[in-house]
Amino acid sequence: MTRLLLLALLLVSFSASAIVVRDDVADAQYRVPASGFPALADMPGEGHGVLIAPQWVVTAAHAITWQPEIRQITIGGVSRDVERVVIHPGYRKPPQALLDHALDTWDWTLFRVLLASSDDIALLKLAQPVTDIPPVAINTSDDEFGQVVEIIGKGATGNGVDGYQFSDPHRTELRRAYNKVTSADGHWLCYLFDKDSDAQPLEGGSGSGDSGGPVLIRTGKDWLLAGLTSWSDPQSTVRVPGRYGQVSCNVRLSHYRDWIEGVISAQS
Repeated sequence: MTRLLLLALLLVSFSASAIVVRDDVADAQYRVPASGFPALADMPGEGHGVLIAPQWVVTAAHAITWQPEIRQITIGGVSRDVERVVIHPGYRKPPQALLDHALDTWDWTLFRVLLASSDDIALLKLAQPVTDIPPVAINTSDDEFGQVVEIIGKGATGNGVDGYQFSDPHRTELRRAYNKVTSADGHWLCYLFDKDSDAQPLEGGSGSGDSGGPVLIRTGKDWLLAGLTSWSDPQSTVRVPGRYGQVSCNVRLSHYRDWIEGVISAQS
């Protein structure tokens, strides 16, 4: 049932996928080489993080708390030892009884309330600094609303018509897609998986296995890390994740810049 917990968190079940794509655009157009985003960190099995300082990776808390102690992660194809894990004190892991009730009744109201109120963010301190890959800078402004973001991940994949199955592999090939931020406030920024004329040319959304992966926003010539893939609205998928109309919410890093800087400064 711990696995189901991941599942419902959208990380594994409703939210983090290796990018769900448009049904009228070839999947090949969404694929990028493994070197396309060097700062991407792969958690054991599934889930991601992003290198934001030579010795620090930021990720979604739920992407690491469901599995045994994280001792190694992979960045740039190289295994890196983890020295310390720092989970935000405001992270709230959904109780099993709440998840069981939601799965039995398909009423996710209370589950959604808990997800929305949780601080789904964690930091990993590496044993040694990464010297072969440059870190990604965090977006510190709060102007995400209405902007187009780039989503990257290796999780499960499908298209907006068929979605994907919970049992599909949660680690596939690296893909990227784009979407427009429809809401940004407090610790979340969210977007809607649109279709037809409302969609981006490479419109997409997250799904199972993309949790903790990057949501990038362009500032001038640079792409900054604006968010981390976190969860999607279970009821918007009508029991089939990844279909058009799904709303995905992501950890809004501009909200957490003081916490991130404080942890890094204290541990340096």
